[in-house]
Amino acid sequence: MKLLLKIFFVLFCVCLQAQKKHYFLIDTETNVRKKVKDSATAVKFLDSLSQSNYFFTQLKDVKIKGDSTEIYFDKGKNFNQTFVNVSDSIIDRLKIKREFFTKNLDSTKKSINKKYIDDGYSFSRIKTKYKGQKDGFPIVELDINKNDKRIINGFVVKGYDKVPKRFMKNLEKDFKGKTYDDKNLIAINKNFQSHPFVSLERPPQTLFTKDSTQIYLFMEKKKTNTFDGVIGFGNDKTDKFTLNGTLNVNFRNMFNGFEAINLYWQRNPDKGQTFDLQTDIPYLFKSNVGLNMKINIFRQDSTYANVKMQPALYYHINNRQKIGFRGTFETSTIIDTLYVQGKDYNKKGIGIWYDMTEPTDIDLFLYKTKIRAEFDYLTTNYTLDNVNAIQNQFYLFAEHNYHINGNHFLNIKGEGAMMSSKNEFSANELYRFGGWNSLRGFNENSLAADFYYFGSLEYRYLIGNQAFFDVFGQYGQLNNKTLNVKPKLYSVGLGFNFFIPIGLMSFQLSNGNEFGNPFKFNDIKIHWGILSRF
Repeated sequence: MKLLLKIFFVLFCVCLQAQKKHYFLIDTETNVRKKVKDSATAVKFLDSLSQSNYFFTQLKDVKIKGDSTEIYFDKGKNFNQTFVNVSDSIIDRLKIKREFFTKNLDSTKKSINKKYIDDGYSFSRIKTKYKGQKDGFPIVELDINKNDKRIINGFVVKGYDKVPKRFMKNLEKDFKGKTYDDKNLIAINKNFQSHPFVSLERPPQTLFTKDSTQIYLFMEKKKTNTFDGVIGFGNDKTDKFTLNGTLNVNFRNMFNGFEAINLYWQRNPDKGQTFDLQTDIPYLFKSNVGLNMKINIFRQDSTYANVKMQPALYYHINNRQKIGFRGTFETSTIIDTLYVQGKDYNKKGIGIWYDMTEPTDIDLFLYKTKIRAEFDYLTTNYTLDNVNAIQNQFYLFAEHNYHINGNHFLNIKGEGAMMSSKNEFSANELYRFGGWNSLRGFNENSLAADFYYFGSLEYRYLIGNQAFFDVFGQYGQLNNKTLNVKPKLYSVGLGFNFFIPIGLMSFQLSNGNEFGNPFKFNDIKIHWGILSRF
């Protein structure tokens, strides 16, 4: 049909032996009049009708009026509504009827073809053959030309190519040899979404050759070093207004091994100071085994000092999960001899932990989901009393940012810890919590317990991608056997977080207290902080 139309117009133009200035295409069914610039354009239009399933288009008449040429045509029935016969190979694959009627042949062909593409036949094509008519509709036979099945044969890294070899081996382990389809391409791309160290400049690209299918990854290195500073204002135990703060510096991926070095210092209003040094090497000797070393020093004014070291080895379950074993070596020394609630002690033991972090696409949030679980089995020696005690310690943390709708989010967080022993605990070995990243509304590390838990709900309203308001409420309880107290605690507050040229700035007002105590405005805690990446 296409060829006949083209031949007709060539002969038509030759016979006229002159260029006509105006050409009009007129649909005899609808009487729609369409102007085109020349005969070649008219041919293209009629040809496009056949491509749009009007394969029975007929040229009815051509009328010449002065410098105008009118071309009358009839599209005929739309070939998209048709009876379909499918081949045996399609029947075996899709388990469908051999004969059926469809009102949308294009959709039917696309649906059938997608099944084969999902099986890895990326270059499959549906073949259509006209077989006659039935009840005024065409009969079309469909068959499949599958070509060769495609699987993922490997990855090619472009751009930032200094990623750890084990990282790429893990990626190949997850995807090499799998069917080349949209599902796996989306999964590959998702592996890099909000990855802490690398990102993709563009979606994964594919190079097809006769014998292989290579996925090209155009990587770029992220700015992952961070400086996190927080200044706090509040009252100490004597109701004196004091200044406190936190400094947290992370050096990450400086040597292109996804390694991290963390320096943390904190001073609370009650003259307590914490210092942490942590080093993490995720792919030790190019394996899936990682090394983590952590040293923690806590000093409570001139009363006592604790030093804890925790070396750990862990295994990458996948890109977001890891499980590890660690040792604990802790020493505490009483500096003030009048501090009778504390004791000198030495601890050592082993533990296991699990960590899962799901990244977020929202730069204002640290992550979408995080779960951390720990268990330690420890032997404690109280030096002066020469007493040994067995202790079990448990810790659980979970946080999730739930998207309600639009710009509305709900942050859900819970944390709890417990230490158990047949012996009584000394005051200087208890858990210390409370503050900016814990039970807000209380001074940093001002709460001491052998068991505690708290949960929080925080409503967040995003203002574009640059800021969000939040309103939160927290409830918790602690148990301190040494003081024989089990207070129930609450905390409420609001905050504002926004990006400025040097990083993410946070401002927060909070107030925490024990249930039953009167609300005091002078107990309001003010925190101001900034997180900067470099």
